Amino acid sequence: MTIECVVNVSEGRDQDFLANLASAAGGVLLDLHRDPDHHRSVFTLAGEADDVTHAVRSLARASVAQLDLGTHQGAHPRRGVLDVVPFVPYTPGRLPSHDLEAVVPLRDAFAQWMSATLGVPTFLYGPLPGGENRTLPQVRRHAFAELAPDFGPRHPHPTAGTTCVGARSVLVAYNVWVSSVEVARSVAPLVRGPAVRALGLAVGGGAQVSCNLVDPAQVGPAQAYDTVRGLVEEVGGVVEGAELVGLLPSAVLRVIPASRWAQLGLSAEKTVEARLGHPG
Repeated sequence: MTIECVVNVSEGRDQDFLANLASAAGGVLLDLHRDPDHHRSVFTLAGEADDVTHAVRSLARASVAQLDLGTHQGAHPRRGVLDVVPFVPYTPGRLPSHDLEAVVPLRDAFAQWMSATLGVPTFLYGPLPGGENRTLPQVRRHAFAELAPDFGPRHPHPTAGTTCVGARSVLVAYNVWVSSVEVARSVAPLVRGPAVRALGLAVGGGAQVSCNLVDPAQVGPAQAYDTVRGLVEEVGGVVEGAELVGLLPSAVLRVIPASRWAQLGLSAEKTVEARLGHPG
């Protein structure tokens, strides 16, 4: 099984630093999505478990050593310089698996390592001992209040904050640009559901409905785009475009007519399989 890890770093503007991070990630780096308005970059890694783990630790060391959350300003919510580290099971060419047995030990080992080695408190999300399933939004809302770190200090690191370390299935990060912040914020709550998380954000001079499609086999980019467009038009707004953040599975892309790919901001080159050199 291929292991994917989609590392979210709270830095989207310093191109030299991001190039150094990309170099540190090595050959398992499939994609780097940089967003200066969100002030966030998404590193998509995939490969053998040991290689991915080594790369993530390299990103963690560099991020904690050189970034300071206290000076960070960006559109995207964040709790740490190495903000989110999800470990994901991936079988090229197939729809996402919900069997997380293979990645829970990788998640736990990295979270323990980061706290012990770098002094950064870590919060787990995904399946937990005892049958609980904690979500990333729950961590964001309740960290240090109702929820103590799973590993490390009981207070944020002075410059690195905290890190959320997950075991999850494949998700697709997808943004739909709309005509105003007011429209984005009125529509986002209506888009949310079991398969979609959404925020309305002011981004640079524009606005977007920023979506995580947490079950893309059920709600993929086409369905999300059409839902947002319908709601936006109902309130008198306009959809101005869409973008994929990172990569998506070829199995998710295949069910969308190729004639819609340009409208949706998608392409065959933006699949995990294309970057792995797998026929998909």
